[in-house]
Amino acid sequence: MDPSEVVLEYLRVQNRPYSTNDIFNNLHEEIKKPTVQKALDHLAKTGAIIEKAYGKQKVYVVKQEDTNVKNFEQELQDLDSKFNEISQKLASAEQELKSNEKLLCDLQSAPTTNAAECEQKLLESRIEVLKAKFDNISKNTVNISESDSKQKQKDHESNVKELRKRRRLCMDIIESILEFYPNSKRALLDEVGIETDEDVGMPLNL
Repeated sequence: MDPSEVVLEYLRVQNRPYSTNDIFNNLHEEIKKPTVQKALDHLAKTGAIIEKAYGKQKVYVVKQEDTNVKNFEQELQDLDSKFNEISQKLASAEQELKSNEKLLCDLQSAPTTNAAECEQKLLESRIEVLKAKFDNISKNTVNISESDSKQKQKDHESNVKELRKRRRLCMDIIESILEFYPNSKRALLDEVGIETDEDVGMPLNL
C-alpha cells in the first residue's frame, strides 16, 4: 500500500493530532521515518490533512468534517495552551540552571574552608610576630635610621594590606557558606574554629 494512504488511514482512524515521531512509532516503524514525513508533507499539500506548527514541532490531523471542526479547534487550543505552559516552565528551569551553574563555578573557584582556615592561622601567627617586633622596636631606645624606619613602615603597610585582602577573602567564603548553612554565622564560626578580629582583640582599623 502507498505510504501516503497508510498514514492517511491511520490519521482518519485516530482522528486526533499527531507528530511525525508519534505516527512513526505508532505504526511500529513499519514505514521509515523520512517516508512518513514525505507522506505527511504530500497529504498536507493536497489538503487531505491539516498541518500546524508549535515552535519547531509540527502536528498533523486529518481534515475534519463540519460536525467535528469545533472539537478539533478546541483540541488545537488545548495543545497551544499546553505548549505555552511547557515553554514557560522550560524557560524558568533554564534560568534556574544558569544561576546554579554560576554559583557552583564561584564556589569551585574559591578556596576551600580548610585552606582558608590554614591561611588565616598563618596570617594571625605572622601578625603576632610582627606585633612583637613592633613592640620591641617601640621600646628600644636605640636610634633607627630614617631609611630603616621608612622600610619598617612600608613593610607594615604591605602586611596590613595583605591582611585586609585575606580577611575579606575569608569572610566572602563564610558568607557563601552561610547561604546553605542552617544556623547562625556565630554558630558556623564556632563549628569550624574561626576566631574573628573581635575575638582576639585585633584592632578593627587595620
